Amino acid sequence: MSSAATRPANQDHLWSVDEHLEDILATVRPLEPIELQLLDAQGCVLVEDVTVPVSLPPFDNSSMDGYAVRVADVAGASEEFPAVLDVVGDVAAGQAELLHVGPGQAARIMTGAPLPPGAETVVPVEWTDGGLGEGPVTGMQARALAPEGAEGHVHVYRPAEARAHVRAQGSDVRAGDRALDAGTVLGPPQIALLAAIGRGTVRVRPRPRVVVMSTGSELVQPDEGLGTGQIYDSNSFALTAAARDAGAIAYRVGAVADDAETLRSTIEDQLVRADLMVTTGGVSVGAYDVVKEALTSVGDEDEPGTGIDFRKLAMQPGKPQGFGTIGPDHTPLLALPGNPVSSYVSFELFVRPAIRALMGLDDLHRPRTRATLRADKALSSPKGRRQFLRGSHADGQVAPVGGAGSHLVAALAQADALIVVPEDVESLEPGTEVEVVLLG
Repeated sequence: MSSAATRPANQDHLWSVDEHLEDILATVRPLEPIELQLLDAQGCVLVEDVTVPVSLPPFDNSSMDGYAVRVADVAGASEEFPAVLDVVGDVAAGQAELLHVGPGQAARIMTGAPLPPGAETVVPVEWTDGGLGEGPVTGMQARALAPEGAEGHVHVYRPAEARAHVRAQGSDVRAGDRALDAGTVLGPPQIALLAAIGRGTVRVRPRPRVVVMSTGSELVQPDEGLGTGQIYDSNSFALTAAARDAGAIAYRVGAVADDAETLRSTIEDQLVRADLMVTTGGVSVGAYDVVKEALTSVGDEDEPGTGIDFRKLAMQPGKPQGFGTIGPDHTPLLALPGNPVSSYVSFELFVRPAIRALMGLDDLHRPRTRATLRADKALSSPKGRRQFLRGSHADGQVAPVGGAGSHLVAALAQADALIVVPEDVESLEPGTEVEVVLLG
């Protein structure tokens, strides 16, 4: 838990981006591990190594539909001089009792079925007449339609080497191997592997629950009519989607009007389902900045460092920010600006790393690269500030699609990168190499 002692006491202190982020990450701790069913664990992070209890595959099995035979019986086989073998029956996947393949014999075998005793290799059905005596075939007839296919004779037109088209026991993983390392994020392939080795549950850190709410009496929900001075609430949708994209289970709360008591009550109601809370709007210096009004004095007097601290950051957009903990469980809360670009940039810089820290991930940040600035004119940045601009990134170049103070939500939809302007740079000329945070 961060404490007030570690935070600058001067309310006029201008925080750097790194200072603010360090304060957040010093407070946020990974969630406690729990045991979850496989599908419930998707997107979660393993907290322990997983060892293979049984080899995969657990037995030698066929990788083709065809015939299980002895190598010597098909040596030299050709279309002119086929090998003719007695078919002793079928071997299907999941079949408990296996046939024995002796000299001059073949067993019709299906993909995934165990290689029967006596057989040394598998001949694909396309190399045979399928027992019909009419030359090479392209497949087998369904057993229900032609049960006699499991009997009689089969002509084999090509030889096969030992263990051809056979998946060996343990060729995927062997008992005792490490299947997955602690720290692995469980996606579909990892879920499949866990199921394949017989694991029905797994110990993970759960996906954090993130509650997102917008503030502002001017906000109207999509599909409703706009009145005078009203706008549609886009921030809560953008941030909820961004939280889900970061790996969280995110809940969107409808916009809260500019009333401090209503906001405090709404936050208290939502704490029961929140590992992290995110608000947007109401954090600047205006008379109606309700988040700042409602949360400035909500800390626990007996626990220094609790409560929400509102501060100014050396960045544009996104200068006004709030952070701290709230409620009986000291749930972290990040209060972001209401400008759509400021809000989304703030999410990428501060909320996304916090979500990934709650998940127990080591890699908290978006990847970065270098790109050449493509613009019609220089990009200006007030000296001593750190500026983040929306940009689109392709072919090693980046172009701004929304200025630092842009209110255009369209800029968010067009961009796949953030341009990072260093603090000691007043302007960037076209053609300058810049650092880029990749968003996609």
